[in-house]
Amino acid sequence: MLSQTFCQLEGSSRDVHPVDMLLYDNAESANGYKVRLLASFLDLPIEVRDVDIFSGGSRTEEFLAINPFGQIPTLILDDGRILPESNAILCHLAEGTPFLPTAGYDRSRVLSWLFFEQYSHEPYVATPRFILRHTAPDHPRRAELTWRLPRGKRAIGVMDQTLNATPFLHGETPTVADIALFAYTHRGEECGIDLGDFPAVQRWIERVQCLPRFTPMRPPAELKLVD
Repeated sequence: MLSQTFCQLEGSSRDVHPVDMLLYDNAESANGYKVRLLASFLDLPIEVRDVDIFSGGSRTEEFLAINPFGQIPTLILDDGRILPESNAILCHLAEGTPFLPTAGYDRSRVLSWLFFEQYSHEPYVATPRFILRHTAPDHPRRAELTWRLPRGKRAIGVMDQTLNATPFLHGETPTVADIALFAYTHRGEECGIDLGDFPAVQRWIERVQCLPRFTPMRPPAELKLVD
């Protein structure tokens, strides 16, 4: 059944973005990777412009004029409108495709996973990844790992329980919920979390990686430390 589902996704892209959209991003950002991954799945043309977030690139006057939040990813749509926030971008790009159910209960359930990702997952999975990759071993922020990581494992445990029952987070086919939570979860080792403790999550990661037009994250090899 799964292989048939994957094949059906081959026709899920839309010809509604004839002009390249512009994504302000950084290769180290798994939030930006969410957008790049969905764009690849949907075969959407997106130009990626690197923002050096570790040297203040998202705090310049020029960038703050685009996104006052000073955050990446930020998407410039093909009509010039600006859309910040990774999960909002996912929902916008996925509209009208199998990655986002039509309005109703199913969509609400998918959205509940997006809220879960932002509130219960990202602060305790993504933030430890940042701390481990971009601070020195004696940095004061390392102390946060003692309380962040147990909560991160708890969040991935919730995912594991769900994925024991269904191939994807909301049923038989992948949605933006899977893309949002895949981004940081599949980098578990970088986050200080042993995914071997979550076998259903590991199988799910393999399923996502087998989807047509999957593209890997490819973070930079050279890491920059912050003060």
